Amino acid sequence: MKNTSLCYIEQDGKYLLLHRVKKAQDENQGKWIGVGGKFEPKESPEECVLREVREETGLTLTSYRLRGIVTFASDRYETEYMYLFTADGFTGTLTDTEEGVLQWVDKGAVLSLPHWEGDRLFLELLAKDAPFFSLKLEYQGDMLTAAALNGEAYSYS
Repeated sequence: MKNTSLCYIEQDGKYLLLHRVKKAQDENQGKWIGVGGKFEPKESPEECVLREVREETGLTLTSYRLRGIVTFASDRYETEYMYLFTADGFTGTLTDTEEGVLQWVDKGAVLSLPHWEGDRLFLELLAKDAPFFSLKLEYQGDMLTAAALNGEAYSYS
């Protein structure tokens, strides 16, 4: 199992998204996602998200919140526990990244861009300002086959 962090940085009704188009052999190839990555040894979720945001964007988060934990279960990839954050405060200047192309995107347009099917579920929870949640997403290939919110089956169709 792997542990990762993902952060949706907010400013002026937009999210800073990473269009994953630069790396070969990227399981997120072509998709638009938040900023984050894998934990390093001995890191907490907060330490991971702060480091990953700084490495991938050049920004230092000054106001952020852990919103939930998303479990990805797949027939292709190892199980992943993703610590999901939002942030609305930062310092620094946006820089280029080897991971893809960074772009500010209107929140209302995010779901019209290529993304993992299950991302819609946690983005909707963020939009509703849902309390801290645990979301399990099960995939076969790139297809979402089941979802559970706080241990209960969750309708997503």
